[in-house]
Amino acid sequence: MTVPETVALDDETGALVIIDQTKLPGEMKLLRLTKQEDIWRAIYTLQVRGAPAIGVAAAIGLYLAAKEIKCDDFGEFYARFKSAKDYLASARPTAVNLFWALDRMDGAALENAHKPIAEIKTLLRAEAAAIIEEDISVCKSIGEHGLGLIKDGQGILTYCNAGRFAAVKYGTALAPIYLGHERGYNFKIYTCETRPLLQGARLTAFELCEKGIDTTLICDNMVSQIMKSGRVQAVFTGCDRVAANGDACNKIGTSGVAVLAKHYGIPFYVCAPVSTIDKATPNGDAITIEERPGEEVTDMWYKNRMAPEGVKIYNSAFDVTCHELITAIVTERGVLYPPYSDSIRIL
Repeated sequence: MTVPETVALDDETGALVIIDQTKLPGEMKLLRLTKQEDIWRAIYTLQVRGAPAIGVAAAIGLYLAAKEIKCDDFGEFYARFKSAKDYLASARPTAVNLFWALDRMDGAALENAHKPIAEIKTLLRAEAAAIIEEDISVCKSIGEHGLGLIKDGQGILTYCNAGRFAAVKYGTALAPIYLGHERGYNFKIYTCETRPLLQGARLTAFELCEKGIDTTLICDNMVSQIMKSGRVQAVFTGCDRVAANGDACNKIGTSGVAVLAKHYGIPFYVCAPVSTIDKATPNGDAITIEERPGEEVTDMWYKNRMAPEGVKIYNSAFDVTCHELITAIVTERGVLYPPYSDSIRIL
């Protein structure tokens, strides 16, 4: 199967083109989104997901919003542009790449406020295109640095999906695995299913199998047994935000994997573009954690509801892994080691 790009711009028809990840692995469905409310909904409902992919989608979405603004006065243009930016920013609260990409587009508009509106729109398209190309380059560099931390034949455990479906290409946590595979390495990958939305089972397992990479799917509660058996030599995860002290926010369940890795003496690596590091957030306690509808736990994957009516549901989308549990943070500029407050500041 030829897998299309996760996120793309069709400028001719004015559409954001995405793979609908809620349909995977059963159906490879492309969505062509032209309305801002549909782009917002795609981000909120996880039709497009993963920190890098969300950022790219938001940048394209904001460019398309700017393209539709019909006026010659920058003040009027910018007011409507800013409204579109704020609307897209409200889709999800945790992934810093969403806000980073929107701020980059905002900066491109303000820096060129003295130019004709038509030229500003062209420059906004160029900025969105640059974000796309940078994502590919950044993820490949993360892969190069991460590959230097592991050896051929090792067992690697990963959580959630931080592969090509979470980015334009390669992904973050799966980038070392993809690059190693291209060079003849034979890794054994253990993929946690990642309840309740099953990003590991539906997305990571699918994309790795599609590439012919040795992949074993496990339930989330099997991590301790797999580690204890000696099958895992490293853990690679992505993340949605890194605080200034090195605390890393990622899909719910990641911190538990980190605790187990610490117990068994297995290195735990967080793969993150520099754009995911939020120096304005001092530590993990300051990160807003998204809570999602309880139906994702009780109904989404079942023919009949699997829990009694009236039971309380807590459905946190993310948790924070304490910096003390993280062996290293792998970025496109190199590998960061503790103390992270220093290494992040120097970076």
